[in-house]
Formats: sequence, structure tokens, C-alpha cells
Amino acid sequence: MDLVINAALIATSVALFCYWFRYGCLLILAAEGPHDFTEEVAEANQLSFREVRSRLRKHDVTDLDRSHKCLERDFAVIAYLLEHTPATGFDAGFDDAMLKVHFRAMSACFRLTRKNLRESASDALEEMTLVVAHLANQLGERSAAPAR
Repeated sequence: MDLVINAALIATSVALFCYWFRYGCLLILAAEGPHDFTEEVAEANQLSFREVRSRLRKHDVTDLDRSHKCLERDFAVIAYLLEHTPATGFDAGFDDAMLKVHFRAMSACFRLTRKNLRESASDALEEMTLVVAHLANQLGERSAAPAR
């Protein structure tokens, strides 16, 4: 009996943690800063997340795997640049870490659903574009902070 109760408590705790984590990430992504640096960062670093997001919103994506590879490349570039740009505070670093985990979770979700659940795979790619855009904006804010 104790084993069943412990298993139920653990399962409930994991489910609540996952819910909290996803909700927290969506709140971070919904927050808007005073200035949007995503376009400048995307152009300066030749990132393609804006084109991928545009095609996803128009339902004009024929090759989801190619879009996924573009987003993985963009994420790698932004993650590298964020690691080498000083953070402006603890919260920014924690938010970035949460979003990096969220990106990886959405990437895994994409891989699991790309063959049979095309709509779910597109939704995962859409969230991945939001994460890359938010991190690009964070990079722009960090880069602009010393100039102010």
C-alpha cells in the first residue's frame, strides 16, 4: 500500500513540476521588453528563425526537418553568444536556462511527432522559434546595456 501511495505522490509531483515549468516558460516568452532587438540580432548573425516562423504561420512548410535543423543552428549560435556575453542579473540567467531546457524539450517533442502528428510537430517548431526569438532579444539587450 505504501508503494502505491508513494508512486502516486511522485507521479503527481512530477506532473505538477512539468506544468509549473511549462507555464513559467510561456510567461517568460509572453513578456515584452521596452525594445525589440530580435531583427537586429537575426540580421547580424544570419539567423533564420524569422523565416521559419513566417512559413509556419502561413502553413507553408513542406520540409519540417529542414526547418528544425535551421532552428537548431540558430539556437546553437544564440546559446554560444549568450554564454560569452555578460548577464545583467540572476533572473536573466535563470530565465535563459529555463528557456534552453524548454527548447530542448520542444525539440524532443518535434522528433517524436514529426512523422505521424504533423500539426503537433509544427506547434513544437513554433514554440522553438519563440524561444530563439526571446533569447536573441536577450542577447540584444545584453549587448546594448553597456552602450547605455
